[in-house]
Amino acid sequence: MSRFACVYAAAVLAPALGFACTPALEGGRSVEGPRFRVVYRTDPARIAVGKPFAIDLVACPRDASLKVDELRVDAQMPEHRHGMNYKASVTAATTPGRYRAEGLMFHMPGKWEFLFDVRNAGGVERIRHDYLLK
Repeated sequence: MSRFACVYAAAVLAPALGFACTPALEGGRSVEGPRFRVVYRTDPARIAVGKPFAIDLVACPRDASLKVDELRVDAQMPEHRHGMNYKASVTAATTPGRYRAEGLMFHMPGKWEFLFDVRNAGGVERIRHDYLLK
């Protein structure tokens, strides 16, 4: 199937699946919350211990009437009860719903958990996604 056909199929099927936007983030991982879905892709694709990385993201509301006002990204190691030593900065892209988080770094290997906080008029929804760094 061509890339155009995939994007077109996603645009047609997404509303039927309950999401109000269709991210075209090739190779992205999708995580869902009750009101939003976040699709993300790390840059570089393979995260290395002690090396900075960025994340490209798309935030999609489940209901077309919802709007994303802000997106924040963080990470923690639940088993060690600590987070990153750095705070990510998130900027909105020119395409609605797209964001880029920069300044992330995992300082040790192990089980990490990405935290995506999607803020809108209804409050903040935290969406979590496990990430194992070897």
